[in-house]
Order: sequence, then structure tokens, then C-alpha cells
Amino acid sequence: MSNQKMKLAVLTSGGDSAGMNAVVRSVVKAGIMRGCETWIVREGYEGLVRGNTAPHKYHTDPPTVPSIAREAYAHAHHSNLLENLRFGDGDLLRDGTGDHPGGRTLKGRYIVRVGWDDVRGWFAQGGTLIGTARSTVFRTVEGRLKAAHNLIKEGIDAIVVCGGDGSLSGADVFRAEWPSHVATLLAQGAITPEQAEKHGHLRIAGLVGSIDNDMSMTDLTIGAVTALTRICEAVDNINSTAASHSRAFVLEVMGRHCGWLALMAGVSAGADFIFIPERPPKADPWEDEMCEEIQRHREVGKRKTIVIVAEGALDSNLQPIRADYIKDVLTERLGLDTRVTTLGHTQRGGKPCAYDRILPTLQGEEAVKALLESTPETPSYMIGVRENKITRVPLMEAVAMTREAGEAIAAKDFTKAMSLRDNEFHQSLEGFIATSILQKEPRLPKHQRMRVAIIHMGAPAGGMNAATRAAVRYCIRQGHHPIAVHNGFRGLLEDNVHELSWLGVDSWTARGGSELGTNRTLPSIDLGAVAARFQSHSFDGLMLIGGFEAFNALLILEGGRKAYPALNIPMVHLPATISNNVPMTEFSLGSDTSLNALVDACDSIKQSASASRNRVFVVETQGGKCGYIATMGALATGACLVYTPEHGISLDSLRDDVKFLKIRYGLDAKGHNEGRLVIRNESASNVYTTDVITKMLKEEGGELFDARSASLGHTLQGGIPSPMDRARAVRLSLRCMAFLEEHHHALQGQPGRVKHAPPASAAVITIQGSSIIWVPVRDMVEHADMANRRGKTVWWDEIRGLVNDLVGRSELLACGVSMPV
Repeated sequence: MSNQKMKLAVLTSGGDSAGMNAVVRSVVKAGIMRGCETWIVREGYEGLVRGNTAPHKYHTDPPTVPSIAREAYAHAHHSNLLENLRFGDGDLLRDGTGDHPGGRTLKGRYIVRVGWDDVRGWFAQGGTLIGTARSTVFRTVEGRLKAAHNLIKEGIDAIVVCGGDGSLSGADVFRAEWPSHVATLLAQGAITPEQAEKHGHLRIAGLVGSIDNDMSMTDLTIGAVTALTRICEAVDNINSTAASHSRAFVLEVMGRHCGWLALMAGVSAGADFIFIPERPPKADPWEDEMCEEIQRHREVGKRKTIVIVAEGALDSNLQPIRADYIKDVLTERLGLDTRVTTLGHTQRGGKPCAYDRILPTLQGEEAVKALLESTPETPSYMIGVRENKITRVPLMEAVAMTREAGEAIAAKDFTKAMSLRDNEFHQSLEGFIATSILQKEPRLPKHQRMRVAIIHMGAPAGGMNAATRAAVRYCIRQGHHPIAVHNGFRGLLEDNVHELSWLGVDSWTARGGSELGTNRTLPSIDLGAVAARFQSHSFDGLMLIGGFEAFNALLILEGGRKAYPALNIPMVHLPATISNNVPMTEFSLGSDTSLNALVDACDSIKQSASASRNRVFVVETQGGKCGYIATMGALATGACLVYTPEHGISLDSLRDDVKFLKIRYGLDAKGHNEGRLVIRNESASNVYTTDVITKMLKEEGGELFDARSASLGHTLQGGIPSPMDRARAVRLSLRCMAFLEEHHHALQGQPGRVKHAPPASAAVITIQGSSIIWVPVRDMVEHADMANRRGKTVWWDEIRGLVNDLVGRSELLACGVSMPV
């Protein structure tokens, strides 16, 4: 079978989750880009069994499209994009009307062919626009036989399934049975020998849509981050009323067999106690452990108590732990005014966050590639992610491992259940314990305790305060002294220094900006005076939280060790910058918060652009000379063009961009206003500014489209940090503290009074693939473009090409169509 003839269907099954629409959009566009026909299956497996009882009437004949589009068809009959531009059902699917005044209807049609424009704008909406259902009939052999017949009738060769482990295992069973279904249908005379030969192999790929993040062999499932965002929004809102009335709140969150949501919400929102299925409280009865811990929090002056419980939480005897019972315990034993909040299906709702647009888009494209490469010998693949790398793993291996975790819990083998979760789950649980438990006595003996300085540098970024809170809580747990240096190195020189307390940083997780204050002043302003302050305050370790300035500062401090003995202490840099421009690390704190701020702003801008008239908005983003925010923001918002410093802007590229927009607007359905976005990094060009590009588009757009500009500026630094940035801040901050302890212990072991810190003791913590790697700051220099303040190589550079592909830029320009204004 040639790739050009493959017919590809996508369906969503089981529970809905934010990002499923992004999956459908991505699969459809990636399929058309690669020469496939694309279809959707309404109502999941139920729709696959029902099939089509009404005839198809597609609006593809030239008289039904705008005259300017007919010219495109005439000049570009080879274009699969134009042949599959739209089939008229996009509005029916998106609006849920089922019927259209023009006579089109979805009644009796469950397997529907869709085109490029039929899925336009879908990824910004929650839920699944094609519907989902848990089908009992598909679980029977007879139901799957009928589903096979319906697919063969429509000529469909491949399916992408987005759902949970049950949906994906059902897909694999369907594929395994497929030859027998074809043979049965042929014997019954339901299909012809030609159809049986053509459809002898069914290609299947699975994507995991689950807010519980309960699938093994992938770090994140589609919809989980958005659900976590909804939970943290609720906790942030509850915190204020809890503190006002000195109340306790018990929040029940989803998670029947997996405690990821409860755990990450506990870490990100600063909860006092959590209950998850994988790790029941160790004490029996558990009520004693919970009450003892919360009582200690109250004794130091904490006015609020937050307990988060997963709906599937169990004690060590597998007895359910219910929110209402927790409330009764807190009320009766501690005398706390306690309330219960069950978030329920609000966790599923709302538009997807940035990550739940980016991840499904990348996974959908990979799913299409996997299907095109599939053979009868290759397994069905689940498309997952490890850190930010899209992966393929055998579907049934992932399902088996997922179910093994549930079986381990049922067998009370909680150690095994934890071993089946990924490293981030383990580290997050350790992080929650380290930052929530208030020790009666420090864990380390006095001679091992440190005075740790914490400095914020550069522009503020979401997660700085969460990282500081985690470091402070860890220090106090160990017996260290966490020393806040306010206002960066200027504050240090002005002796603006004080020790932080456990309770004083309690509410910092949800605070944006920098509670310590930050600026771009480097220690080179007076390195000798900086060293003198290190000595006078007896610093034993330094934690720098910031962007490229912090990297530079660490480089300067490490270089000054020969001249200033006080600088011979372990020092670490935790990258925190919305620009994500620190070399060798794939993520910096604040970049996810910034992407979400960009997505929210662009959703509003695009709505305005569509409502006003056919309008292009040129949106300027921050990012310095690093195009991360612009590139990933373009992917998350569906922008049609993106300009970054790495690639620059030329007159030739602008000429092609204008031509592309004319073609694209000329192909729009008559009477359908469409707003489009162009995202430009602030430093993409010194000549072709946002204003110049806007005026150029306005002039060239003529009657086809108008143009406006919007500069997002410092709004991209975000308000409340995203849960991803908070959780990542805790995880990395605690690793930084362990690093300082390790190197401090090694320095103590050196003979003599004068210590000589090795180069490895001044390092940057980086995320590389699935690992956290310590890179000595000296080694970072060869990987840094110091002039442009960014890394020499970046993992996300290829995303720019995908942005262009998903709007059809290259293919439309290749048509060579002259579009009149």
C-alpha cells in the first residue's frame, strides 16, 4: 500500500481530557501533509460499531468553493492539502449542532471524512469535539466484527486511538483479531475478495488521554497537566479563605489507581498532608501520623491546613480513606474548623494549558509517522514522552506495566507499586516529604550544618519563589541556616541579608515574581567586596536562581576562587528564566508559566481578530535573542508564521509570507471570518520590526485581510506560576541542596584550614533528556553563545518547521498560484 493511498481515522475513547482535540487536529493535518485521507470516528468505539447509515455528500466540487480557491485547485491538482482542504463538517462537529441550515447533517454518520480546515482552531477547546463513549458492544467479538466491516466499507487502513489503558488494549485486541474478521466478512459475502486483499492489515497507534497520568512508560499523559492546573487554581483560591478563618480544608481529587494528581498538587500547592494509593501512611492507625504532623504546623503559627486526598487513596490494609472521614478526624481530634471540597469533573474542564496543546500536537504527528512505517510484523505502538522527547513503545507492554502497578497495590506490595512509577514520581514524593514535614530535631549533626546563601538574579520568572521555599524547608529539616540575600549582589554589598524561617516561606509556592528581589548586577561590580561579604557572613554554600546572568555570575565567582579564598565553597546555579536560554538545559523555571501567559493572551487576540474581520495580528513576545517562547508559543497557539533571532527575517522570506497569507485567505470559505497570528520575537530583526511587518501586511492584504499588532511585553513573565514550574522548582531545588551538601562534606575532608574547591563544585543543574546532569560552569562556556546569551544548539529548533507544516505554508507556496488582491 502506498502512503498516498492510506486512509487514516482518529477516535477518542473513554473519559475526555484536555488536549484530545489537539490530537485530532494534529493527526488530521499530519496525515494530509503526508498524502493520506483523514477521517474521524464520532463517539469513540460506539461510533465505530454503528458506522454510517446515511450517504456522504462532500462539498469538494469546484462550484461550491470560492472562485479564488478554484484557481488554486486548477493550478495545484497535485496538492493533497488542497484536495483535502475541507468537506463541510467542521462547523457541525465544533458546534455540536449535528445539523446545518444548508441541509448538511451528521445524523446517521459516525465515520466522517474531514479536511484541513474542518479541524481549524480545535486545539484551544477542552473535551473532545468528536465525542467519546465507553462502548460495551465493542467489547464483544460481534461488535468488533461490525466495526471491522464499517472500516473496510469506508476503505480505512489505519486508526489512531486516544484514550486510557482500556481503550488502547481494546485497540490492540482489535488489531490482533483483524485477519479473522476479514476472513469472516469475506466468507459471509459482506466484502469482496479485492477488499479482503487490500485490507489484510490494520495499522494502529495509541495516544494516552488520561487526566490521572496513570500510564506506565510515559512521563505524562494528555490532559494531566491541565487537570493539575485546575486543582492548583482551586487550592490557591481556597488558601486565602482557609487562612482568613484559620480553617482546614480537605480536597478530594481524581485518581482511582494513581496518585499523581494528588501528589503533584500537594507539591505545587504546598499542602500539609496527602493521601495516594501507592504510598499509604506508614503509621497504623494513620490518623495519628496525620494529626501529629498538622498539629506541629499549627504550633509554629500556621493558620491554614490543606489536606489533599486521591479518590482511590487506601490505608495499609486497603481500606478506603474518605475525605469526609478525614474532616471528622481533624475536627474531633484537633478541634479544627474543617471543610470538604470535592473538585470532581471540574478537573477535566476548561481549555487546555500550553503543554496539553504542544504534547498532543507532537504525539499526533509521531503517531502518523508510526502508522506509515507500520508492517504486519511491527507491534502496535503507544506514543509517549520522556522528558520532552516523543517516544514509541509497544502498546501492550505499557498497558501490562500499568496494570501491574494496580495489581501490586491490591496485593499490598506498595514497594513494587512505587517501583513501577517513574523517577519523577519518586522524587516528587521525596520532595513533598522534605518540604511539608516539620522535624522536631535537625537531621544532621552540628559539624555538618551549613550557612547557605540564596540569591535571585536576572528578570523574575515563575518558580523562583517555589524553589526558594523548597530550599529553605530542606535546610531547616537538615539543620542548615538558609540565608536570603535580597536584591541580588547589590543587596549583598549593602548587607541586605537575613535568615529565612520555615513558616515565613509557607505561601511562596503560588507567588510569582521574586520575593527576594532580583536584578542583573554581576559580582564583577566589586568581586573583592562580594568575597568579603561571603566571609563576614560565613557562607558555606551558594544557590543562584536565575537566567543567563546567574550563569555569568557563577562563572565569575568560580574564576575568583584563586584570588579570594572565601569563594572556595560549593556553588550551584538553578536556571530560572522565561527565555529558556541557559545552555545545555532543556527547561528553565518560568518558561512554562510564560508559555501559558502567551497562550491565554493569544487566544483572546485571535478571538478579536476573527470577530472584527479577516485580520492578522502580529504578536511580539519577549525572549531576548532566544526564540524558545516564540517558537513553542506559535505551536501552542496555531500561529501561521513565527520569527525568531536564530533564523532572522529577510526581504525574500517576507515576500513569501505575504504570498502565503494571500493564498491562505483566498482559500477560506466565503463568509467565514478567520483571525490569524504571526508571532515575532522582540529581537528577531532590528530592521523588520513588529510595526514594519504589521504595516506591510496591512498594505499587501488589501481586501483579503487586515493587520494589527500587539506587544505582550512583561505580561509574559506571568502572574501565578504554573504547576509545572512549581513542581519542577521543588524537584530541582532539592537536588541542588543535595549537591551543596555533598561538596561541602568533601571540602571538610580536606586537610588544613584553607580549602580548595574543585571546578566540579561550581555547577549548573541541567535537564538533558530523561536525566538531571550537573555541568561544571567552566564546561558550559564552550556550549554557550555568549554574545547572544543563548546555547549554541537547542532541541526545539526543528519545531519551527513543524509550525510551518501545520499551516500548510510550504505546500501552498509550492502551488505557484497567483492570488489577486
